[in-house]
Amino acid sequence: MKIIILGAGQVGGTLAEHLAREENDITVVDTDGERLRELHTRLDIRTVAGPASYPVVLRQAGCEDADMLIAVTSADEVNMIACQVAHTLFRTPTKIARVRATAYLTRKGLFAHEAVPIDVLISPEQVVTDHIRRLIEHPGALQVLEFAGGLVQLVAVKAYYGGPLVGQDLGFLRRHMPSVDTRVAAIYRRNRPIIPRGDTVIEADDEVFFIAARRDIRAVMSELRRVDRDFRRVMIAGGGNIGERLAEHLEHSHQVKIVEHNLERCTVLSERLDRTVVLHGSATNKRLLEEENIEDCDIFCALTNDDEVNIMSSMLAKRMGAKKVLTLINNAAYVDLVQGGEIDIAISPQQATIGSLLTHVRRGDIVNVHSLRRGAAEAIEAIAHGDTQSSKVVGRAIGDIDLPKGTTIGALVRGKEVLIAHDDVIVESGDHLILFVIDKRRIRDVERLFQVGLTFF
Repeated sequence: MKIIILGAGQVGGTLAEHLAREENDITVVDTDGERLRELHTRLDIRTVAGPASYPVVLRQAGCEDADMLIAVTSADEVNMIACQVAHTLFRTPTKIARVRATAYLTRKGLFAHEAVPIDVLISPEQVVTDHIRRLIEHPGALQVLEFAGGLVQLVAVKAYYGGPLVGQDLGFLRRHMPSVDTRVAAIYRRNRPIIPRGDTVIEADDEVFFIAARRDIRAVMSELRRVDRDFRRVMIAGGGNIGERLAEHLEHSHQVKIVEHNLERCTVLSERLDRTVVLHGSATNKRLLEEENIEDCDIFCALTNDDEVNIMSSMLAKRMGAKKVLTLINNAAYVDLVQGGEIDIAISPQQATIGSLLTHVRRGDIVNVHSLRRGAAEAIEAIAHGDTQSSKVVGRAIGDIDLPKGTTIGALVRGKEVLIAHDDVIVESGDHLILFVIDKRRIRDVERLFQVGLTFF
């Protein structure tokens, strides 16, 4: 595909890297010449310097014959105008824009074709907030991904010494829990992927990705690790967009405190939030944490815009007795460095956002993509179409589908029914299949699997 990315910031740069690896024709537009030079040298992509919404700049970037425009500059207005220009002057087929301000997002009809013609709206703050909310709802999970409107969840947990399944093969899981249907989609051992089979033995410290119907997730998690009690007391460092949205979502079911260093912002938060306690101060202030009884806190979420503040406040909170710490880290290089030590969960906002963008880049009827393991792996929800003549999956048993190497089918959803992908399950047209792909180089092969041909000989 020929794709133009407006904005070479962290989301734009990470997206360019993902898409360039998949042999797409990528052009990145930004006003920062230095950043463009660095991207051009590292990724071997086209770059154009200039204001992203100017018609002359979009023409220079090749908007006349582009398949897709992805506007992820830091300014909502630039993203919106760029989509308008691309639609009016160049008839660009697909326009995706990042829009952050709720003042725009809450206006019905604003982003219709006859108004501001944006096909897909992306709000990174909302994506990250949802991601954190799911982790708080599932204590002990490293990652929680939803498919088929929340009917199915893919959860990553770390297997602990003394867990019931450690030292057992995967076949034991089925015998041990006959009433709960689940499938292990992948195992990462010392950062290397293992394709699970019935005789694969789970070791302590393995990162296990398993898939199950939403209602069964808790039961499976309890087998892989000691169950953490539900989080009740939540402390949030940083009252920005993500901190505010998270507090708004949690305050009626949890005891929530927000620590914010900007006094004006504290006033705004105290007016907007109902039950959240808003504290003015720094999350790295030891005395403040002491006074607020950090040792009673179930989870401390560091969500400021500053990576160093997030890391230091999380480490301080953990040492002072917080049960769990969750840290937002913009610099992707830091994520692997800090997770698993004193910091329990490190979240990269770019990785959380990339999945929602990749959904629209994939060929075939792909409705959901989640980027995993810092972009090395993907979880995909694809819809099977056609019949036994025109499709490589419809009418076949899962055990007979010729899957690309390193790919597993975890589950399929038929209507509202969740079927875990055992070898004898037959795929029907309209089924939603959830796949785990450990090697990104195989993505094209997965897409071809779900493209309907006239006939296959």
